[in-house]
Amino acid sequence: MTTSVASPHRTHHRRHPTRWFLRDLDRPADVFRNLGPNWYASVMGTGIVANAAAVIPVHVPGLHAFATAVWALASALLVALTAAWAVHWTRHRDIARRHAHNPVMAHFWGAPAMALMTVGAGTLGLGRDWIGTTAAVRVDCVLWAAGTLLGLVTCVWIPYLAMTEHEVAADSAFGGWLMPVVPPMVSAATGAGLVPHVAAGQERLTLLLACYAMFGISLFAGVVVITQVWGRLVHHKAGPASMVPTLWIVLGPLGQSVTAANALGTVAHLGLPRPYATGAAVFGVLYGVPAWGFAMMWLALAARLTIRTARTRMPFALTWWSFTFPVGTCVTGTCALALRLHSDALDAAALALYVLLLTAWVVVAVRTLRGSLLGTLFLAQAPALSAER
Repeated sequence: MTTSVASPHRTHHRRHPTRWFLRDLDRPADVFRNLGPNWYASVMGTGIVANAAAVIPVHVPGLHAFATAVWALASALLVALTAAWAVHWTRHRDIARRHAHNPVMAHFWGAPAMALMTVGAGTLGLGRDWIGTTAAVRVDCVLWAAGTLLGLVTCVWIPYLAMTEHEVAADSAFGGWLMPVVPPMVSAATGAGLVPHVAAGQERLTLLLACYAMFGISLFAGVVVITQVWGRLVHHKAGPASMVPTLWIVLGPLGQSVTAANALGTVAHLGLPRPYATGAAVFGVLYGVPAWGFAMMWLALAARLTIRTARTRMPFALTWWSFTFPVGTCVTGTCALALRLHSDALDAAALALYVLLLTAWVVVAVRTLRGSLLGTLFLAQAPALSAER
């Protein structure tokens, strides 16, 4: 779901034949030099594997234990990456600031916000088995509040930069444009889990209304961007091979909106009076099923374009994380519909999508780990390019 962008030309580094770990870097400390916000997509992609497993409507022995372990891994990644990013901002502040002014990298400022909320949701749904419900709610509240605040900033700040500062060509639109505007939808979906833990009355009502408002922010902004991506594909085709995986990002706002509509509809009765609570539950289905249908159509389209590109050459890049989180939101959205409608067909679809998600995650995680150990993924890259391995 990301692409590494830091300099106009690929930087040439000598390799160290006597050193295997980080051999592609001149010195180990260079891992912090080009560490952009795009790296948080690895936390998102790992966290959604856990969160999706927790809601699969089919009983699979050991799945809950697996989900909890993956949530723990995502939590550890979030802590480690945030610490590394703090070093990056301390030692390489000039590069960090340039990321926001790069017309490609800037859009991935939405990733940290979504990573925070993904881990927070996993803490409430899975982590409470380890730390208790009270502690889990407190952790989720902190991560949700931080992610929501950052997401509301990026959904205005990054589009503003694109409108006033970034040089944007007619063929510039790509899936990454959705990254800064999707966080409010993640806030809506994950905020629903906090509604029962908020004091009844005005506090609960305010949280519900805020979640629905953020649903609207992301939904309408997403429609605008998806339309531009579609137009880019029709008029200018798929573009560089390393950017093709970002087409899967379109599934993110679609799947997450289905999840949010149904999650909010489920808890609406806790804060909304009749008939609005009933209407909210009905809206989850009447909106969710058509949106799910479009998501499945886009999944087929993105898969076909990806296969077509891979037949020629599609080298590994951090953009491959686009195969994880967006598909995961389709899993959670499908599960939400299956639970509400008691549909065996949707149960089967959810399981099939989860198998796809798990397969993609294993492949991308292994390739990312290898590129990280070698140091390749920490090199400065040219726009739309990534280290090949």
